[in-house]
Amino acid sequence: MAVPSFLKVDPAIERWNRMREDAYKHFRFTPRTTWVTMCGFVLVPGAICYLASKTHLKWNWAGKRKGEALAQA
Repeated sequence: MAVPSFLKVDPAIERWNRMREDAYKHFRFTPRTTWVTMCGFVLVPGAICYLASKTHLKWNWAGKRKGEALAQA
């Protein structure tokens, strides 16, 4: 015997969920997806590394009091 459900099933939402679950099966590298991948895996970490190397040892927060400069001379 089936249990009555108070939740209505929307076929459009079910199709959308199925599409989202199976997206990896239909993925292809196109010029756009290649650019997004390069930005995410090369440009963003490269920019973080560049900024970290430029600001390394520029500021000294240890033992500073009110009124003392944070920048090292």
